Amino acid sequence: MISRRDFIRLSLLAGAGAGLGVGTVRAQETAGPRSRWVFLVDTMKCVGCGLCVKACKLENEVPYDLPVTRTWVERYVITGEGQISVDGKGRSVEAGTVFADTPMGARDGYKQNVFHNYTELGSNVVVPPDMIAKSFFVPKLCNQCDKPPCVQVCPVGATFKTADGVVLVDRTWCIGCGYCIMACPYGVRFFHPVYRVAEKCTWCYHRIVKGMKPACVMACPFEARRFGEANKPDDPVAQVVETDRVAVLKPEFGTRPLVYYLGLDENVR
Repeated sequence: MISRRDFIRLSLLAGAGAGLGVGTVRAQETAGPRSRWVFLVDTMKCVGCGLCVKACKLENEVPYDLPVTRTWVERYVITGEGQISVDGKGRSVEAGTVFADTPMGARDGYKQNVFHNYTELGSNVVVPPDMIAKSFFVPKLCNQCDKPPCVQVCPVGATFKTADGVVLVDRTWCIGCGYCIMACPYGVRFFHPVYRVAEKCTWCYHRIVKGMKPACVMACPFEARRFGEANKPDDPVAQVVETDRVAVLKPEFGTRPLVYYLGLDENVR
């Protein structure tokens, strides 16, 4: 006779197996014609306006006034040698010093040259305009990795990759263990404060399976974010990825990101 302990153990194993099945079935149902999407970010066109972040929050039920976001824009300022201001007091810095921040994910854009409560110094930092050797903005989002570590560590199959290469989270299966958040080398995952499950960018999967573009792409007035299909030779985004000098974030992790960057600076973290 099976014991109560064995019954519970087998039930849990069956449940986990069912979770994997749900992911697989969902992938097959939503895969459609097996598109192979690709995302292109042109850092030379981004002005840090934050319209993409606003659009994403509104499109994807991400609480607007909380410091969580599926996509964000980082600001980088690289200094020359001289004096910056830290809480109103001068401080010497070496040439090539890098300052980077993303307050509220840049939801409201960058309107001042102040780094408020800068993490490394714990103070407000102002870099005078004549001290700025280089400055730029870098939009970031989920890379929909071809080898996603977040999928590998999920113990219940709540995180899965669709047949067309997009990584999704099944909220009904996520147990909130946080393994996927720790496993992502790009920091794109967070706990959804309302649903209490792991959350991430999906490239607006609900839109792209209908032939629409992600909300952030539609909101960008400068085409710093572009979206296309890698398996279509005449796709303009696919052509850029194929022929131009593009780069990915943190290639050393071997995850094979599908977000490609034009003009990616070596100082980007």
